Amino acid sequence: MASRAVTQLYDDVLRPSGLRVTQFNILAMIARMGKANLKQLEDTLAIDQTTLTRSLNLLERDRVIERVPHPDGRIKAMRLTSKGRRALETAWPLWARAQDKVLRELGTTAWADAQRRLAHLLRIAVKKRKLSRGRQRGQPSSVPRRGSLVAG
Repeated sequence: MASRAVTQLYDDVLRPSGLRVTQFNILAMIARMGKANLKQLEDTLAIDQTTLTRSLNLLERDRVIERVPHPDGRIKAMRLTSKGRRALETAWPLWARAQDKVLRELGTTAWADAQRRLAHLLRIAVKKRKLSRGRQRGQPSSVPRRGSLVAG
């Protein structure tokens, strides 16, 4: 419930840019990397493949990203278009405004604590996802230690 409220706050502030916060995050990461493939974005942003693919298809349809050749034709690589760079330039100050609002409301100490806790949750989720993928590919699963909640 809290994540939806925070997402809505950022979406509302980003509305003039035409981007949702999930799209903003994807574009910002592609801009940072220069070009990126699906696996890189999935791992870096911790977004499941289905959600990421749907978002990328919408961004490509809106011509803010474009596919680029990759030596391995099976890999979907993409980069920002000039329209994507303009959208991101418009969105950055809006995103910063939302970020400032969150920081003012929480305070720097609470924000730092929230960041630390969320980073820990992200590491757990990514580790769990990697273990799950390994099992799906036929790799043996780790046997949980007695009394532990998470295998590993």
